[in-house]
Amino acid sequence: MTNTAAAMRASLAAVALMGIFTAPVLAGDFTGAGASFPAPVYAAWGADYKAATGNGLNYQAIGSGGGQTQILNRTVDFGASDAPMAPEKLDSGKLLQFPTVVGSVVVIVNLDGVKADELKLTGPVVADMYLGKIAKWNDPVIAKLNPGVKLPDLAILPVYRSDGSGTTYVFTTYLSAVSADWKGKVGAATSVKWEAGNGAKGNDGVAGAVKNAKGAVGYVEYVYASANSLTTTQLQNKAGKFVTPTVPAFQAAAAAADWDAAKNFDASMIDTKGDTAWPIVSATFIELPKDPKDAAASLEVMKFFDWAYKNGDATAEKLHYIALPAAVKDRVRKAWAAEVKDASGAAIWK
Repeated sequence: MTNTAAAMRASLAAVALMGIFTAPVLAGDFTGAGASFPAPVYAAWGADYKAATGNGLNYQAIGSGGGQTQILNRTVDFGASDAPMAPEKLDSGKLLQFPTVVGSVVVIVNLDGVKADELKLTGPVVADMYLGKIAKWNDPVIAKLNPGVKLPDLAILPVYRSDGSGTTYVFTTYLSAVSADWKGKVGAATSVKWEAGNGAKGNDGVAGAVKNAKGAVGYVEYVYASANSLTTTQLQNKAGKFVTPTVPAFQAAAAAADWDAAKNFDASMIDTKGDTAWPIVSATFIELPKDPKDAAASLEVMKFFDWAYKNGDATAEKLHYIALPAAVKDRVRKAWAAEVKDASGAAIWK
């Protein structure tokens, strides 16, 4: 097993444990809940931070929708969401939103005889699978994209997230960008009314469901596909090029993001221009109270992500995430100092 694969498997194991057990929260520890999309890197960072400082992260990977709800209810120190929170909710909830890393969503399939990254798909074709309009793997539309690939006369079994999910938000935002039919019938959200298929909970649930069902197709954050040796596909990007899911392809998409114009750090990386860009890339976000009940815990959250910004890029990249540009990290630190205050109105981050 390579070091990268070992790191991914260890982090995914830690994620599974975080989703099952809630350790006692000790002095100096802090709590968060939400997206499963970044959970592997948060697990890895959390272990390293604990070793470096003695302070522990207690993170529950319950999905972006649950993370947003918990931070709005102030039952955790921070929420985590792949879907950016609506500006009006951020305002009413007195929350600061900031990004941590950039990740990618990939399409996975379970087809005998089809190798990883051999199958070519387009966004409209994937949309039509989930709309129930393309129902067989040997459909002429798919066959035309894949001359020389032996496609079975097998039903397509779409798998989607059953929980409120930022991964779903990213995926459906992409489908809405490339398919007018999808945009009109389903749209983009953390939870949508699916036209075809079956649901599974979490990125790990979708990965497992696809792995166990012949003919299945699904969408997951890349680390889950890589760690579970799932069959990923090529996708056609905005430039009309078929690209494979690789870190350079993710980086090409992230490089096109306009952070300066992004409100609440919500910079779009969906279906960006560029011959080599992967079309489904997004930042993942933290929601932090501007008026925290526990100023010490809030400070620890900011210390943790500051530490990760300084020390965690290599770990993130081993897990196939993309680190934020240094200028974006500096903007986040300035936002902490300007907007997160204690009960007296004094800045917590200095």
